[in-house]
Amino acid sequence: MRFEFFVAARYLRAKRRQAVVGVITVISIIGVAVGVASLIVALAITNGMSRDLRDRLVSSTAHVDLLRVQNDGIRDWRELTDRLRRLPHVTADAPGLYEPVLVSRGSLSGGAYLKGIIPKDESTVSGILAHLESGSAADLDPAAAETTDSAGEATPPIVVGYDLANTLDAKVGSTVMAISPQGELTPYGLVPKYQRFRIVGVFHSGFYQYDATFGFVRLKDAQALFGEPDLVSVISFKVDDLYHADRIGKEIEAAAGPGFETTSWMEQNRELFRALKLEQVVTFIVIGLIVCVAALNILIALTMMVMEKTKDIAVLMSLGVKPGQIRRIFLMQGFLISVVGTALGLVLGYLLSWIGGHYQFIHLSAEVYSIDYLPFAPRLIDGITVTVVSLGVSLLATIYPSSSAARVLPAEALRYE
Repeated sequence: MRFEFFVAARYLRAKRRQAVVGVITVISIIGVAVGVASLIVALAITNGMSRDLRDRLVSSTAHVDLLRVQNDGIRDWRELTDRLRRLPHVTADAPGLYEPVLVSRGSLSGGAYLKGIIPKDESTVSGILAHLESGSAADLDPAAAETTDSAGEATPPIVVGYDLANTLDAKVGSTVMAISPQGELTPYGLVPKYQRFRIVGVFHSGFYQYDATFGFVRLKDAQALFGEPDLVSVISFKVDDLYHADRIGKEIEAAAGPGFETTSWMEQNRELFRALKLEQVVTFIVIGLIVCVAALNILIALTMMVMEKTKDIAVLMSLGVKPGQIRRIFLMQGFLISVVGTALGLVLGYLLSWIGGHYQFIHLSAEVYSIDYLPFAPRLIDGITVTVVSLGVSLLATIYPSSSAARVLPAEALRYE
């Protein structure tokens, strides 16, 4: 192949009698480079979105949650927790009680999920309280001293999300009111229960659904507010293999006995990751059309080059060059155009992805995208896939012009020379 490669390289570098052929060749290289770079960047974005959402979900939530099928709470939670933590693959567990509430401060209010926790247990299954923007979660410890307001009323501590705090225009030290829809029955009918809480910390996980809707209180305070003495609604578990959380969850469910069910972090977010996977496939197909357009440019450039080099082809064939060698010369020429364009596109795509991931200069609306910046996560396997697709499409585009070159008849081409 050294002969074919030598001639193909000389044809690419040679001066053109028709400048348009050279221009189309340059456009073909640029087109392939732009298509490859676009694919690398687009795949890096979809991979980054999937990775960041997965990491933030896993760090903010438990791997497996155990609940009652009838959703009437777990009353024997202490004995059940002690028994289930001995199961294989279970590394940590934490009881919790959560209910929807209305949180208000003055004229400002917002819906939220209030979760009662035991901090030392919750920290083993979820890292959400480790991302405090301000304040401290130490007051959530059951042994912490009670605090009272100016009227002498006890004000239990609460840790709220960053976006929820902004909605209420609150900060550490502010007092908020939590109103439970559970209520209590009085001679005047069902009256909602309420409790004042003092904000002792503000967490910022970067995951909007949690930052805008979650608040954490002590388990005993949640039980008092919801009127559920010594009851929890969920037992959360951390397992040693998060990608097998569904299988381990079934083992926990079987060990817990009838009346219980488990959900894993994968089940709770299956539709989200399915949508991200579909988005990645659609993105690859749509942006891959740029490479197809560049391949058409290669086809046009080679076709025009065959027309320009018809006499040269006839001379080569008169000197004994075989049609197969002529075909390979133009195949090699299209391959060289594709290789140069693909190499430039890979360098440009990975460079842009690195810059975007390192500096995080593209910000997003957290309310819409759940995360507040555009993540980039370029992968080697994506580069290999894009390279194979780019070279394959480009080689397909060279089949027709190279076959046309191989069918040139020397006598006909040189008749009027």
